[in-house]
This record gives sequence, C-alpha cells and structure tokens, in this order.
Amino acid sequence: GGILDEILKRLATQVEQEASMRKKIKSAMTYPVVILSFTVIAFFGIMIFVIPKIGKIMLDLGGPDAELPVYTQAMLSISSFMQQYAIFIIIGLFAAIWLIRRYIKTPGGKYKFHALLLRIPIIKDLITKIAVARFSRTFASLMSAGVGVLDALEVTGGAIGNKVIEAELAEAAKQVKNGRPLSEPISQSPHFPPIVSQMLAVGEETGQIDTILLKVADFYEEEVSTVIDALTSIIEPIMIIVLGSIVGLIAASVMGPIANLSKNVTNN
Repeated sequence: GGILDEILKRLATQVEQEASMRKKIKSAMTYPVVILSFTVIAFFGIMIFVIPKIGKIMLDLGGPDAELPVYTQAMLSISSFMQQYAIFIIIGLFAAIWLIRRYIKTPGGKYKFHALLLRIPIIKDLITKIAVARFSRTFASLMSAGVGVLDALEVTGGAIGNKVIEAELAEAAKQVKNGRPLSEPISQSPHFPPIVSQMLAVGEETGQIDTILLKVADFYEEEVSTVIDALTSIIEPIMIIVLGSIVGLIAASVMGPIANLSKNVTNN
C-alpha cells in the first residue's frame, strides 16, 4: 500500500492493546485460580487425614450404634471413599484434565469449547467484547492498507480468538462475495452488537470503514477494561463466601454431632 510506516504504527498499537487486555485478564484470574487450587488441596487433606480421625472420636463417644445426622454420615462416607481410593481419584483427575485439554486442541473440540464459553453469562459478555474489539481494529488496519474485504475477513477471523465467531465471519465473507454489504451478515450475527453493523453500514456509505471501526475498537477495548475491573472487584467476596460455606458445612457436619455425643456421654 506504500504506507508501511503507518501500518507498522497501527500494528504496534494493536499489539499493545492486546498485551494490555491479556495482562488484565491474567491478573483478574490469578486470585481465583490460586484460591481454588488451595481449596481443592485443603479439601482433599481434610477429607483424607482429618475427617477419619474425627469419625473415630465420634465412634468412641457414641459407639457403633450412634445416630448421626445425614450430612455427617455423608461426609464420613465421602471421607472413607477418598481415603481408600485417593490415588485413583488423583490419577483420574489428572487424566481427565489431560484428555479434556487434548480434546480442546482438536478443531472440533476447540469449536465446542468456544461455543460453551459463549453460553456462560458473564464470560460470554467479556469474550464478545474482546472479539468485537479485535475484529474492529484488525479489519480497520487491513482495510486502511488496501487489503480486499474478503482477504481482510479471512485474516481477521483468524485473529478473533473464537472459532464460533470466526465461522460467522467466514459465512459473512461468502455473502459479501455474493454481492451483499458486510453490514448485513454482521447484523444477523447473535454475537456482534447492533452498533457494529450500524457503524459498518455508515462506513460503507461514507467510504471510511477503517476510521469508524477504529473508534468502535477503542470503545470496546474500554468496555473490556471496565468488565475486567468489575470482575476483579466481585471475585474476592464471592470466593470468601464459597470458602466460608465449605468451612461452615464441614464444621456443622463434625462439631455439632461431637457436641451432642459429648452431652449424652456426660448425662449417662
């Protein structure tokens, strides 16, 4: 296109924006992943090493015929099962994780995984905004460089990061090849907000698709930043509530029956 310097500047800007988004997403996910990992490890430790000893104390206090609440019996049964088959459970978990990751790397598995992500309420909103921002900035950069619409759609689809939306862009490219403006198939997509097709239509009429889509990209990149900040602020209290619920359930399952059995022993 004879504007290599301008294209490289836009490429640098896009790479910086992508790096910034990835950094924020990783930062938001670090806390829940670490807490969840420690929770799983602690749960296994409690169920395998702690609960069996407490169960023995209950039997010593109340005898083999002691009546325990249903949830306490369930906790002891789970603990007994995990104690006997802990190694098989751990191997099974690692094998399941490995098989799932391997399946996701296949074309069909990746498509189904991306489709699943687009059904999860909060994650769907975040992924959609990221995809729209990537589409807008990449497509605008290619169009400003003089790349044809069909070639630009093919390259942009690969840069979206979601196979479902990439397939929608491939279908849109077929309709553009048949003579329809790009704004029409984009307006029929369930994942592109109406504003994107409306701005595309304006750009097609004025011949300034690249300029308009850059503004759309700026807007949705700001939206992504806002969503990530909001998620970061609510993840911590949610994790605290979840951990508190687990601790409370274990405490209620164990301490309550022990207190009752101790009272019975004292009264007797």
